[in-house]
Amino acid sequence: MADMDAFRDEIARWAAGGAGDTAGDLAADLVRDLGLRTAVLLEGPSDLAAVQALAAREDRDLTAEGVAVVSMGGAMSVGRYAGLLGPPGLGLRLTGLCDAREEPFYDRGWQRAGAARDFHVCVADLEDEMIRALGPERVEEVIRSEDELRPWQTFLAQPAQHGRPRHQQLRRFLSTKKGRKIRYGALLVEALDGGRPPAPLADLFAGL
Repeated sequence: MADMDAFRDEIARWAAGGAGDTAGDLAADLVRDLGLRTAVLLEGPSDLAAVQALAAREDRDLTAEGVAVVSMGGAMSVGRYAGLLGPPGLGLRLTGLCDAREEPFYDRGWQRAGAARDFHVCVADLEDEMIRALGPERVEEVIRSEDELRPWQTFLAQPAQHGRPRHQQLRRFLSTKKGRKIRYGALLVEALDGGRPPAPLADLFAGL
């Protein structure tokens, strides 16, 4: 039975130039089998974790709705992915989420794919948006609940962190250990406790 993980694997192989036309043919078969109509292009796995967590919180089965959520491994890949998944390739409607500094890559990728501009821009990145939505105190509560109070205090004691706003310290802390940013991508969404997600994420879901 076709599943979304198989689709993501084939798209990643295709985007990397592996297996020639075979990966593209397999991806096209999975589009048909899964009934996909929309591709959500995300920069990386932490964004994917956040989107999946919000879908679970809202009791939405995005795959059943015909939505493929794809982590590209970096914004510089957006042109390749937009071409493969959008009008020139599999013909899916494109939407997505990006950091403000990566917006030009997304603009060019959408234009080259001949797709209508339909993506949502975070002020800095999604972690920044989530910290502002929750507030630093709530984010620190999440850190404590994950038994990471000691690493957090050690991080704050570093000279480079002295005098920096707490918001910036938290954002940097999430990137200091491999896998932490991905884990907190889901945890911060779950910490919303029924509150509204930050605008870029809420607007993305409203359009799906």
